[in-house]
Amino acid sequence: MNNRTFDVDLFVIGAGSGGVRASRMAAAEGASVAVAEGRFLGGTCVNVGCVPKKLFVYGAHYHEDFEDAKGYGWTVEGVSFDWQVLRDNKTREIERLNGVYENLLNHAGVELIIGYAVLIDQHTVEVGDKRYTAERILVASGSKAFVPDFPGSEHAITSDEAFYLEKFPKKVIVVGGGYIAVEFAGIFAGLGADTVLSYRGDLFLRGFDDDVRTSLRDEMLKKQIDLKFNSTISKIEKLQDEQLQVTWQDGTTETVDAVMYATGRLPNTEGLGLKQVGVELAENGAIKVDDNFQTSVSTIYALGDVIDRFQLTPVALAEAMALVGHLYKGQPVVMDYSNIATAVFSQPNIGTVGLTEEQARKQCSHVVIYKSDFRHMKHTLSGRDERVFMKLVVDGDSDRVMGCHMVGSDAGEITQGLAIALKAGATKAIFDQTIGIHPTAAEEFVTMRTPA
Repeated sequence: MNNRTFDVDLFVIGAGSGGVRASRMAAAEGASVAVAEGRFLGGTCVNVGCVPKKLFVYGAHYHEDFEDAKGYGWTVEGVSFDWQVLRDNKTREIERLNGVYENLLNHAGVELIIGYAVLIDQHTVEVGDKRYTAERILVASGSKAFVPDFPGSEHAITSDEAFYLEKFPKKVIVVGGGYIAVEFAGIFAGLGADTVLSYRGDLFLRGFDDDVRTSLRDEMLKKQIDLKFNSTISKIEKLQDEQLQVTWQDGTTETVDAVMYATGRLPNTEGLGLKQVGVELAENGAIKVDDNFQTSVSTIYALGDVIDRFQLTPVALAEAMALVGHLYKGQPVVMDYSNIATAVFSQPNIGTVGLTEEQARKQCSHVVIYKSDFRHMKHTLSGRDERVFMKLVVDGDSDRVMGCHMVGSDAGEITQGLAIALKAGATKAIFDQTIGIHPTAAEEFVTMRTPA
């Protein structure tokens, strides 16, 4: 690739989803690549994010499945839950995936360096007591959980620790209003903990469609999750029996076994030497990049959570592919951040793609809304009081579907297909002309005919 005046063509800091994909694809184009990782292969998603979280969601839902089975003639006796079994089986699966990532790098011919990397200059990285030079450096160091500083905040855990708890809590407070908070509230409650979800605002999931937010709120209340909105913890104290006494802002106290903060994730840029070599950072520590993922230092690039555009694994993968195509194939970077579908693995799930009703009303002069709220067919026999909510946001002038939103079982699975339709510019007329699969919940998306 060059005259080999450097040790490698590309040095990648961070072996998460984006870093591994960029390393492998660059090596496939003939570049010599090294990647440094000081914590675990696969990054947040594989180790303390989407993968173990989804496994926990599956585990937490079984208590409802056992109850629902009665309406179908099944008698389930002697049901009990063993936290250690779920935790340790999850850990074994994560360790297997770590090995998969290591094999992917080895087979691609990428040199894996175990240790934390620090930038020395625009072409040099130090890992431990060894220095490496590179024509280009890519920072893909991800993000880290954030806990605000307050009296006793050191007694709080984050989702990182929640995956490895020694004992399962009988009572837990989850603090936060984002998707991690609502997901873990559902996990803890489903596995049998007395669960409180505390959020400083009026309603969680800010930025999601308002109907989706209220629908999930109503469903979570049915699951006996104590939702404390407009609430803040002012102090946490550790008691003699390892329990925690929480003091709320209004002065009331509560004794719990664990307090988990899910109050956002910050770009993981501390200690990398970025400022020292002239890389410009945003106020929250995110690395500033241009449309080609190039930082203020021409030889240093960044992508994924660390640039804080969309903290989603598939986005980091797409950014990595775009960057490698640009650097080693001469292709222009084309990253379309519109209509990115996402799921929240709350209980029930949320699936969403495109504009919320609020966003659409700001962009379009004529917005038409279609809604459906119904009981899932499964629960006609189970007797469970759980509703499915679906919503289409349509530009009334062009008839184009601008947003699809769902709260209900398998919402993420259903929304993935809808995302393709939105990317293709499907109109409401095309949705109407599409014949549904019967009987499914998903068919409701093509049978909504009456505007709300």
